[in-house]
Amino acid sequence: MLALTIPLLLFHWLVSSKDENFLDLSIDVEENTSITTCLRVFSNIETLSGESKYYCEICSSKQEATKRMRIKKLPRILALHLKRFKYFEVFKQYKKLSYRVVFPFELRLLNTSEDCTNSDRIYDLVSLVVHCGIGPNRGHYIAVVKRDGSWLVFDDETVDRLDPSNFEEFYGVSHDLGRQSETSYILFYESRDV
Repeated sequence: MLALTIPLLLFHWLVSSKDENFLDLSIDVEENTSITTCLRVFSNIETLSGESKYYCEICSSKQEATKRMRIKKLPRILALHLKRFKYFEVFKQYKKLSYRVVFPFELRLLNTSEDCTNSDRIYDLVSLVVHCGIGPNRGHYIAVVKRDGSWLVFDDETVDRLDPSNFEEFYGVSHDLGRQSETSYILFYESRDV
């Protein structure tokens, strides 16, 4: 289980902090980026204003505040869900974001809280779920798994070996043209220090 700490700064003198448990991190994706950048954006400071103002229990009213999510407790297995499907009002439907998002075989999380233990923990990529297709209602999912030092692709009843140099095909496309693509959807990393 993953624990996040979410400090809210209401005034210069009032900070509220809340811990929440999560099984995975849902990460927004941008065009031509990396998982490291997506994780950094995940922990950026966000201003809560307008309709999103924070309700302050002390002053019994909605207040403008800032919010920042940091990882407090690192899990043994880290699951990163890439938000590949987004609703577009202009089309009145969800579209797949086939953006190129590069992910490493080795990962260190840099967006941990100050009180996080083992913040220098290193993770190794052990599996990924890949979406093949153009949208959320069409397509196919395959799994890529590391087993005994080899990478295997599970596609229905077919299992094939995969050379790690071919992982680039799961990053996405440089320009999101709405075409069919095979893109990473969920990444699973395992901690080296179990």
